[in-house]
Parts: sequence; structure tokens; C-alpha cells
Amino acid sequence: MLEWWDGFWAIYSTVIFSIGINAMLALSIYLTLSCGLLSLANAAFMGIGAYAASMISMQTALPFPLALLAAAVMPALVALIIGIPTLRLSGVYLAMATLGFGEVVRVIVLNMEITGGPMGLNGIPLKTEWWHIVLILAATLYVLARLRRSKIGRAFEAIKQDETAARLMGVNVSAYKLLAFVLGAVIAGIAGGLNAHYTFTIGPGNYAFENAVDILTMAVFGGTSNLIGPIIGSTTLTLLPELMRYLKDFRLAANGLILILVVLYLPKGIWDPLRIRAFWERRALQKHAAKTTGNTGKAG
Repeated sequence: MLEWWDGFWAIYSTVIFSIGINAMLALSIYLTLSCGLLSLANAAFMGIGAYAASMISMQTALPFPLALLAAAVMPALVALIIGIPTLRLSGVYLAMATLGFGEVVRVIVLNMEITGGPMGLNGIPLKTEWWHIVLILAATLYVLARLRRSKIGRAFEAIKQDETAARLMGVNVSAYKLLAFVLGAVIAGIAGGLNAHYTFTIGPGNYAFENAVDILTMAVFGGTSNLIGPIIGSTTLTLLPELMRYLKDFRLAANGLILILVVLYLPKGIWDPLRIRAFWERRALQKHAAKTTGNTGKAG
């Protein structure tokens, strides 16, 4: 049994680690979507966190928790700086602005000597353990669950439903939007720091446009009406390339197709509690009607 587990872990440990990291990334964009923000900056925040943590680990003797702290703080500061002017936009304009920010970050990293330029950073210490990911993912879920039920969560929901009405009710829309943006950057940055310390190497191409689309797809596919949806979406889309290796060259196209189909036919994602409850209620009514009809027929 132990030998089987060792073999299984040697082959699939990277996939299991990726599921945890992608779950955190999906939750990071869930947070911004819950406030009505269509941001595509999470891949860039992940990259900032990954580079910050990696350079600390490679160039200093500071412990791993401090590297992860830097992976959280640096994206938060950048999100605070760019969020104040950018979050005045909404919808597709915000998506375009944050996508442009992601490209700016990629080009800067590409041309800086300290980040390794086009070659990226190699030889990053392998410090991430499975329990790091489990612990931080569990803490993230706990904090977001508490946040969802708090005054802040209710303000996020009000802004998402009707920003004008929320403002008239006294909600500080700009402040809450900025809070969601910064918290999302923190989660994405920590995910980047954890990811960098088990992949051994990172480069500018790891945080490009397609990665931003991947993160958005995971959240929308699973559903953003609750915390379970992003977890299901990220797990499914992480495992899908392993199950369908022959589509590896068309992964971005497949993700785009999935996103279109979900938006058209499952606008609230595959995990929609209201739709699932309604389905089982219809099934129960159909069974009850069939049973009643059968009993009536026998009585007749």
C-alpha cells in the first residue's frame, strides 16, 4: 500500500498541488466578481507574488513564511495604487484596463535583469509542502465565508446587484470595490508564491493573457454565487487536461468554448444551489404525480 502511494504521489503530486493553487486563484477572482468587478489582473498579481517570494528565497536567508508574506504584501500595494484610478471603470472597460495592466507587468518583468528577463528565475528552492496549500486554502475559505456573512459581504452583494442603489443606501462603493480588489490580489499573490516554490522555475509567460482567461474560466465555470463553485470549477478544469491530453494544444480554445457555453446555458455556473434544488423538487413532483396517477388507475 505504501509503495502504491509513493508511486501515485510521485506521478500526480504536481497535479494535486495545481488543484490547490488554482482553487486559490479561482477564489481570488470570485472575490472581485462578488463585488461586480470584471478584473483580469489576477494573473499579474500572481506573477508579482511569485517573483517577490522567489527573489527573497533565492537572495536572502529569510524563512519561507516571510517570503509568502512578501507575496501577499507586494500585490496588495500594487492593487492599491492602480485600483484607485482604475476602479472608476466598470464592465468591459475595467476588464480591458486590468488586462492592459497585466501586459505592462509582463513586459516590465521581461526586461528587468533582476527577474531573469525572458529566461525567468531558475533554481527556486522547493519549499512548498502539501500541507502549506491545504492550510492556506482552508484559511482562505474560512475568511471568505465569514466575509460573505458580514456587513462587508452584504455591501459587496448590494454593489453587484445595483451600484447606484447601493450608493443611495449609504454604501461607500469606491472603498468596498478597492477592498475586494486588494483582497483578491493578496490571495492571488500568495498562490503565486506557493506555486513558484514547487515548480522550481518561473517566467514572464506563466502570467500572460491566457492565464488571466484561465482563472476567470475556472470561477465562472464552477459558479460565483457561493464558495463551492470556484473550487469545483478549478478542480474540474485542472483535471481536464490530464484526462484529455490530446486537446493539450487547444487548451485555450477549449477554455474559451467552455466559457461561452457556460455563459449561454449555465449563467450561474455548474454549481447553482437554486437550480439544483429546483431540479430535485421537479423530480419529486413528477414522481408524486406518477404515483398518484398509478394509484388512481388501480382504484378505477
